[in-house]
Amino acid sequence: MYEQAATLKTACGSPCYAAPEMIAGKRYHGLRTDIWSSGVVFYAMVCGYLPFEDPKTSNLYKKIMGAEYTLPKFLSGQCKDLIRRILNTDPEGRFNVNDIRNHTWSLQIKDRNRNMGYFPGKEKMPLDEKLYDKIIEEFNFDRKYASKCIEDNRHNHITACFHLIDKRNKKIKDR
Repeated sequence: MYEQAATLKTACGSPCYAAPEMIAGKRYHGLRTDIWSSGVVFYAMVCGYLPFEDPKTSNLYKKIMGAEYTLPKFLSGQCKDLIRRILNTDPEGRFNVNDIRNHTWSLQIKDRNRNMGYFPGKEKMPLDEKLYDKIIEEFNFDRKYASKCIEDNRHNHITACFHLIDKRNKKIKDR
């Protein structure tokens, strides 16, 4: 069983996303390594490619261990700063979730709670029958299964479609 303060030893996941402490074979904190991995994903989302790549695994590991990556000129200074703080090779100095949420880059959205939509598995999504019928028809989902997914707040392709189309429709109404 996982305990929050416990450290882990088993290396897992894709090498390009692995945190330096995991590659080094050290005991590591799961959340801190997950933050690193999410930083790799964040980098890929804003840059369009991974920060650490090499066909030779030993070279890839050296790049990760030394945080050898480049930041494109088109990124804002705030975005570059956030990436540097997440892809920090020192797990103790690496940003945590609250640091990321409170970073100036993340705070650019004035009202982060406005139009956030529903979170499957956490909040009940009110069922808009017209939208539900449209999704069933458009995507050819099994009506009984789709109804169960939405009712149970499952996190899958059906609730994702419902959520995204509902969010889009609300944005259109707000204009």
